[in-house]
Order: sequence, then structure tokens, then C-alpha cells
Amino acid sequence: MAQDTAPEREHSPAWSRFGTLPAAAELLVALNGLYILLVAFGNITDFGTNQPFVQHVLSMDTTNFGAEPGTNLDPDVTWRAIENETLQNIAYIGLIAWESLAALVLLASTLLWIRKPERSYRDARALSTIGLLMLLLLFFGGFTTIGGEWFQMWKSDSWNGLDPAFRNSALALVTLVLIHLPSPHWGTHA
Repeated sequence: MAQDTAPEREHSPAWSRFGTLPAAAELLVALNGLYILLVAFGNITDFGTNQPFVQHVLSMDTTNFGAEPGTNLDPDVTWRAIENETLQNIAYIGLIAWESLAALVLLASTLLWIRKPERSYRDARALSTIGLLMLLLLFFGGFTTIGGEWFQMWKSDSWNGLDPAFRNSALALVTLVLIHLPSPHWGTHA
């Protein structure tokens, strides 16, 4: 296996940078950042669309495999429900704030990827890692673990967000793994 050396890279055409692991990492980080920015923007500008989702998950009123809301609920788990609307809205606003912050971190890291990449890979990878971990905390920790298990979202036919949470977690995780793969293209400053 031939190793990539600095003199070979110096003679490579400029476009060849786009075929490297750092370029793929840059693109995936940017797409994760753009995605969560659009999610946050949608939740801010159309607050009421996803608000009922949060309210139903927290109140656990549909954790009955499709029965009429509020019927056939399991009292052994529904004691966990949060039915206070103010607390539900605080949770929703907290989710939106977290989405917004994750978007800012990922987009800031994208700028580091773009700006003199050979000198900033270490910083870009570190900031990207923080942003991607924020996404994993939100989708795997918040939606899958807390929403899915603690609030029994998996039992709801109408308010179950486990599939999108899994997709978002997988996309963040694949990107996180990718930015930590070894590559000679990271250079000496990685």
C-alpha cells in the first residue's frame, strides 16, 4: 500500500482534494449542520407543528397501541407522565434551543473545514465531534432513550418518533466515525 507523501500532494491537481476523506467528512458535517438548522428553523417558525408531538409523548396519553387516546393506559408506567402544559412547553423550547446550538456548532466547524484545511483539521474534527455528539444526545439520548423508553413512545401508533430518531442518530454516528478514521490526508496538524 503506497503512502501519501507531502511532495505527491503538492503536485496533485487542486480538484483531487475533493476525493479525500477530509472532503467527505467536511460534506457530511455540513449536511448534518444544515439539516439540524432547518429542523430548528421549522420548529421556531412553525412552533405548533411539533408541539403536539412533544405534548403527547410527555403526557403518555397514546401509549396504548392505537386505542382511543387516554384509554387502556398502563398505570405501572404512566406515573412517569408529564401532563403540565408549561413543563411540556419548556421541554419543547429546550429541544429547539439544543437543535439551534448544535446547528451553530456544526456550521462553525464546517467553516473550519473550509478555511485552510491542512492547518485546521484538528480544530474542525474536534468541533465537529462536539456538534455530532450533541445530535446523538438529542436523537439517541433524548428521543430514543428518554422518549422511547422512559415515556414509552414505542407503544404509540400516532406519536412515535423512533424511526426518525434512529435515522438521525445513524447519520450523526456515521459522520462521527468517518471524521475519526485514519488517513494520510489529515496531515501533520490533525
